[in-house]
This record gives sequence, C-alpha cells and structure tokens, in this order.
Amino acid sequence: MVDTLILDLLDPEEARRPPMAMKDSDEFKADAVALYESTPGAIYKSIAADLGVNRATLREWVLRDRERRGITVETAKPGAQPQKAVPSADPDERVRQLEARVAELEASERKLATERDILRKAAKYFAGETNW
Repeated sequence: MVDTLILDLLDPEEARRPPMAMKDSDEFKADAVALYESTPGAIYKSIAADLGVNRATLREWVLRDRERRGITVETAKPGAQPQKAVPSADPDERVRQLEARVAELEASERKLATERDILRKAAKYFAGETNW
C-alpha cells in the first residue's frame, strides 16, 4: 500500500479518504448512516464529502437502513432544522425550550461520538496497513 505520507503530499484530499476496502464494509456503512442520522440539519452532500463517499451512495445506505427499520420520511429526522428560541417569561414554555436545547445538545454529542469512533477505526485500519 502507498505510504500515507507520500499520498498526503501528492493529494491531501485523497489521503483523508478511507480506502475502498474499508468503505465497502457493513460497519463503515452503518457508521456513515449513524453519523447522518445523528446530525441535526445534515445534508447528504456534506456528510458524504466528510467520509469520502458519493452523495447518492450515502443516500442509498440511509434509505435502505430506514426501510429496514420501518421508518418513514416524515419521521426520519425530527427537528432537523434547529431553531433559536427566545427566552420566555412563562415557566412552562421556558422548560420546554430548555428541554429542546438539551435534546439538540445530546444529538450533537452523539454526532461527535460517532465521528470520533469512525476516526478511531480508520486510525486502527491505517496503522495495520502501514509497514514502517
């Protein structure tokens, strides 16, 4: 396999992409779908670019996963468009706004954890492929 340092010098964008063998694994596909699903307001193009896969491919993985789980398009990503709430004087409304914010932060935390896990797996993979 080509040394990643040499590849990085030739094409830094290519060096960040996982190798094809890794992209074809079921684990990678599941991680990619989980990343997309856990990202509020995510679009296929941005997640696919981050992972180095085609946008249509990621979309197909997500749709297959949703179909497998029996999820419809309407219920797929609730709250995909986060809204900025104006603090309310009503205590019940304030509690609702804070609960929504907590849910948004938890989704963000899940996204970051998924990204971290993908990066760890990629690092392990590359460490095994590198023969220094």
